[in-house]
Amino acid sequence: MQRSIGAQSQDACIVCGPNHPRGLRISYEKDPGGSSTASWVPTSEGEGFRGIVHGGIISTVLDEAMAKAVAATASEALTGELRVRFHRRVQAGEKLRIKGWIVKRTRRLIETEGTLTAENGSECAHAWAVFLVLLKPTR
Repeated sequence: MQRSIGAQSQDACIVCGPNHPRGLRISYEKDPGGSSTASWVPTSEGEGFRGIVHGGIISTVLDEAMAKAVAATASEALTGELRVRFHRRVQAGEKLRIKGWIVKRTRRLIETEGTLTAENGSECAHAWAVFLVLLKPTR
């Protein structure tokens, strides 16, 4: 018998989990319009080059914001494709806003977008992702 793989959240998530010893512990909130948002001040632990937050960390927090928007619809889905465009460097200690939302939904695919913006409203990075809705196992 094959075991089904599910998209179940856990307290030890490296992005939002409160119990991950080195996690980011970002607290995402659902907005009335269906998007997910969060505030974030990256630390030097997430740097790639001195003073600059690693692009993989930025991609990860944007992926999580879009995943939270999908999860808010009670859909069980996993990231199938992720694309990020970086507009400028992000510095450790900078106050940032993360946002993710759903753009389009079909039977098995959910298209999303996400942004990372600075305190002054300028966009640091923009992301696009497609989530694949998991099928319920048949018995």
